[in-house]
Order: sequence, then C-alpha cells, then structure tokens
Amino acid sequence: MGSNSSRIGDLPKNEYLKKLSGTESVSENDPFWNQLLSFSFPAPTSSTELKLLEEATISVCRSLVENNPRTGNLGALIKVFLSRTKELKLSAECQNHIFIWQTHNALFIICCLLKVFICEMSEEELQLHFTYEEKSPGNYSSDSEDLLEELLCCLMQLITDIPLLDITYEISVEAISTMVVFLSCQLFHKEVLRQSISHKYLMRGPCLPYTSKLVKTLLYNFIRQEKPPPPGAHVFPQQSDGGGLLYGLASGVATGLWTVFTLGGVGSKAAASPELSSPLANQSLLLLLVLANLTDASDVPNPYRQAIMSFKNTQGYSDTHCLQMWLSVPVTCAFTNSDSSPFPSSIPHAFQINFNSLYTALCEQQTSDQATLLLYTLLHQNSNIRTYMLARTDMENLVLPILEILYHVEERNSHHVYMALIILLILTEDDGFNRSIHEVILKNITWYSERVLTEISLGSLLILVVIRTIQYNMTRTRDKYLHTNCLAALANMSAQFRSLHQYAAQRIISYTCRHLRRYVYVLDKLYFPHSHCSTLQHCFSTLSDNGEELLSLTCSHILRSYASSLFSLLSKKHNKVLEQATQSLRGSLSSNDVPLPDYAQDLNVIEEVIRMMLEIINSCLTNSLHHNPNLVYALLYKRDLFEQFRTHPSFQDIMQNIDLVITFFSSRLLQAGAELSVERVLEIIKQGVVALPKDRLKKFPELKFKYVEEEQPEEFFIPYVWSLVYNSAVGLYWNPQAIQLFTMDSD
Repeated sequence: MGSNSSRIGDLPKNEYLKKLSGTESVSENDPFWNQLLSFSFPAPTSSTELKLLEEATISVCRSLVENNPRTGNLGALIKVFLSRTKELKLSAECQNHIFIWQTHNALFIICCLLKVFICEMSEEELQLHFTYEEKSPGNYSSDSEDLLEELLCCLMQLITDIPLLDITYEISVEAISTMVVFLSCQLFHKEVLRQSISHKYLMRGPCLPYTSKLVKTLLYNFIRQEKPPPPGAHVFPQQSDGGGLLYGLASGVATGLWTVFTLGGVGSKAAASPELSSPLANQSLLLLLVLANLTDASDVPNPYRQAIMSFKNTQGYSDTHCLQMWLSVPVTCAFTNSDSSPFPSSIPHAFQINFNSLYTALCEQQTSDQATLLLYTLLHQNSNIRTYMLARTDMENLVLPILEILYHVEERNSHHVYMALIILLILTEDDGFNRSIHEVILKNITWYSERVLTEISLGSLLILVVIRTIQYNMTRTRDKYLHTNCLAALANMSAQFRSLHQYAAQRIISYTCRHLRRYVYVLDKLYFPHSHCSTLQHCFSTLSDNGEELLSLTCSHILRSYASSLFSLLSKKHNKVLEQATQSLRGSLSSNDVPLPDYAQDLNVIEEVIRMMLEIINSCLTNSLHHNPNLVYALLYKRDLFEQFRTHPSFQDIMQNIDLVITFFSSRLLQAGAELSVERVLEIIKQGVVALPKDRLKKFPELKFKYVEEEQPEEFFIPYVWSLVYNSAVGLYWNPQAIQLFTMDSD
C-alpha cells in the first residue's frame, strides 16, 4: 500500500500495512493515513488471486488482532473513514476524484480486515476491537464509542445518500460489500443465528430509521442495472500534494470491481459464467436478500422484511381496471429516493417504488438464482406486488423465463428449480391468471427442443414444461416436494384449461398412462413373504372372503389382462393390503433375500401421482369439456388402459366421469364407422360435446392448492441465500474450509 502501485503478493511486506498492524499507535490525525490510502494494485482476476488476497490479508489481520487492543489502530482507521464520509457527498458534487479514491481505499481495507476478524473470532471479541477508546493520562471516564454501530450507520448513509456517478460507483459497491461482510458471521455457524450483532445493530438504535430507505435504494440498484464506468474513465495525472504522494488511480484499482470473479458454486462445481453487467445491482440484490431473511429479534420483527412486505406503487393506482391506462404513461422520475406519500403508522418502514420498472427488471434478470428468489419473496410476501403482477397483460414476459428455468432443470441447481416452481404455484392460485395464459399465443419457442412448437398458448406450454419437470424428478432426483408442487400447479389450472394444444393434451394422457403401466408392473413384481404362489389363479383360489390372505401371496406374473380382476380383489381389503405391503417393502431383508429394486419402493408415490393426474383430467372434463377436444381425443386413443382402472379402489370414484366420457364418445365413434381421419374424429368429438348431458358428470370439490411456507422457513432460506452470496458476490472470497452453514461440494 502507499503511493506506489503494489502487487497482492507484496502486501504482507508492505511497510504501511506493517505500521497499521504493528505495536505503534497511530493517531487519526497522523499524515500516515494519507500515505496508507494512496495505493493501487492490479485487480484480482481469478479465484486464485482472490485467495491470495485473502491469505495476504490474514497475515496482516492476525498481527492487528494481537496489537490492536494496545494501539487502537483499527479504531483510528475507522474514524478516518467516518470523518471522510462526512465530506463525500460534497466531494462527489465537486468531482474530487482523489478524495473519493482515498475514502474508497480506506473502506476497502476496513472490509478486508473485518472479513478476517469475523472469521477468526467470536462476536464478543469482535465488539471489543471496535469499542476501544484510548484514555489520556488523568482521564478515568469509562465511556467508549461503539465504532461498529457508527460504521454501519455510515455505510447505510453512504449507500442511500451518495449520488451514483462514475466516480462514486466503486465506493457504493464497496459499501454494500462491507455490509454483506458484516453479516457474514452466519457463514461460520451451523445453526441459524437468532441473536447476533446484526440483530443488535440493524433492528434497533440509530440504524433502524434507515431501513426503508436502504431497502428502496437496493431495489432501485437492482432495477437500474447500472453498468460500471468503462476502465480508464477517470485516470488521474500524477500529482503532488506537497508531501510527494503520487495519486495514480488506474483502471485496475484496489478492489478490481470492473473485473468479475467466478467462484466455485455451492453444491456444484466451479463453472465459467458470463460477465456481470452490473456489479452494483448484483451486490445490492444479495444484500437485500440477506437482510430480508434475517430472523426476527426476540422483541422486534425483522424491519427489512416488513419493508419488503409493505411497499407500494409510486403510480398510486390500486384498481386493476386502471392498469392498461397507466402502463403506457411515461415515467420521468422513476428512480427518486424520496417517499412522497405518508403511510399510516400501522405499516412500519413502508415506502413507494415504481412497480412497472421493478416488473421489467424481474422479467429480464430471471437467469440468476438471486433474481428468482427476489421474485418469489415479493410474490409471496407483498400482496401489492402480487396483485399488480397478476393484473398485467404481458405475463408471458415473466412466465417464459420461469418456464425456461424449469425446462433446463438438468443445468440448474435444485433450489433454483424449486423457487421457479413455487412461483408458478403462487401464480396458479389465481383463476384470472389460469384463464389468461390460454389466451396468450406464442410462436416459435426455440428453447423447447422435444418438438417444434410453431404456435402454442402460454397455458399449454406451461403444462408441457411442468409435466416434463415431474418426469425428470420421478426418474432422477425423486424429490417428493417437487412433484407434489408440480401436480398442485397443474391441479390449480385444470378447471380453466382452454383449447389445449394437441401435444399438451397428449402429454397429459401419456404421462398418466405411463404411471398406470408402471403401477401394474410394480404390483407384478411385489414380493410378499409367506407363500410362493406362482399363478394369479392360485392367488385367487387361496384368498378368503375378507382378503387377509392376500398379504401372504407372491404374484409372480400379473399380466395386464388381469389388472381389472386384481383391482376388484384389492377392494375387499385395499387399505390394509397397501399399508402392510408398504411395511413389508420398507422392512429389513434377511441376508438371503434379494434387495428390492427402487421401483418397488415407489408404489405409494406412483399411486399419489396417478390419483392427482386423474383428478386433473376429471376437473378439465367436468369444467371445460367443450373447450378441449384434443384432450378427449388423446383420452380415447388410450382408452383401453384407462378402462382397466375403473374398478381400482383408490381411483374408482374419480374414474366415473372419465369412464363416462370414454364410453359416450367411443359409442359415437363406433356409430360413425371405421377408418376415421383425425379431423373426422375431432369433428365427432366437438359435436358430441354438445349432446353429452352435463348433469351426468359427477361434481367434485374444486381442485385448489395454496402454497404455504413450512414452519421455520429460515432453516431453508438462510443457507440458500448465503450460498448465493458465496457463489455470486463480486470481489469477496471466503475460505470454503471455514464455512459451516452449508456443505461444500468438492470440485
């Protein structure tokens, strides 16, 4: 550090850093600080260089940890930074590059030191280093300043109040990064922190009034996606201030924020990623998610979550019928940070923001985990945002990126897929959404590769992608929650299915048939422990009236033609049979037993999927039969398999309507003769829909599922958010071996 450019490897030997971390106290008014803060060195360009920077910082920090209780140099450095920030706004207005550059360098050093301090010591020890107060002779006052609290308040002021210009871009990013580092103590604890210094400082005291302004600023940083100034945009000529100090702020200044660092992903191997267009937006979003997912304090709720839950639209329109009118109105001051309208005291930390700008940014940024998590957070927690989005007439701009995430499930981490799916589930809770998506016609969906889709409704595409996701999950990940939520989204939509694309209708039926066949196959392969009957006929002959002895059977070859007879048999003691059969599957095997294959353990899951798919088909037939001739066509094409399940005790009730539709339309097709073309069959179906008495279809309760977070959602979200910080934060590196919050996969 100092007036000359430095290399990372030279930092431990740097004379200025040695003095900072040494045994000599340095007054905050000492010229040393100007020398220390006048540095530049080539920016780190890889995770290896970031690691080198971390290692170099650790050696300086450990020396400072040892000596700071006597020297107070850390406090002096922070006081230097705090005094400079008081003039930062004026310096930005006056284009004082040198002052801003030095102030940034001070914050960069503080951030590096703080990061290592948090990793190396307890919170109690950390606070002692930040509450040191040098006492002059004869001064017996016990008062001490809490510099950590002052620093946090100063950072919040800097983020919210300093105008974003080319010369302030870098220090704005550094301020946000330092706040992320302050909160990073969670990384080094296995359990979710419910009482910490973050709760002490951020949820009460002088930092609390900045809550809404900070959340609003971070949201606007995300909305604007402001790119960094080009390299070399403000390179200074060498100058002298009388002390011989050279100020050479080159394009590669200390933090290297114009260079994007690709770190290894949590839960996945390190992979190359495209360069971030806006480090400020990325860092702001990560900090916002960290703040939003802090646990409530013992006596107060998380104010940052309250702010996210309650903010409103600057446009001031709440009636959905006004939406189209004001969507076209130009916004000339979309990014003001002033809260123009008062809110009732019952809504703490409320503010206003431009929903149209936020919606646009969310649509454009869904390629990243953190943007999808923000969308989920807003939809789930802020009813104003949810109402606004559901009233949009261009929902395809939001839904298509979500569908693309699900479509490329193999390339995404499981959390990203799960968040995308929950977003769809929340959207499908609204009947208006379920109707409108079938009215939006899309052309040439290039990323869908299974089949060329030259023209398809958004609703039909959604069905195709969700079914594909279920299929992938059932064959690969086998996550029960994933397929349950997929089926719930389809069920919510089913009553409003309209004009289903022939391929979507075919996939609904073929996916159901796949599980029907699999169900019969699993029953064929089940092992019951007591008997060794080799034929189905023997099974029937050994069965008593109450069906108990079915538990002692071994059905070695159940042919498909026997399925209906078997299901009729099962109805005598179905629940007990399945319960005890499942227990036998999960029971321990003796050393002589052949281990059961995976599919045999899936019987209950398969039955749940079949039941739900049949309910989805039934809901569509009952509520919108006349709108879906392609679904009836696909059902008739596979009628033989469905007919076998009409007597199954688990599906008998739901099969009534399906069987009625199959019987009715099969009769009409039979009357029309043989060798019918596809067009002729569809014509007969459309005519038959009018003739089918609707009162013959049995009414079932409407299929409606609502997403509800599980108890203690922080156990999922906090590790997830911090994994995103670890993986995506710009210019921040943590030693993976020190992280305890989540498990690191090896490269």
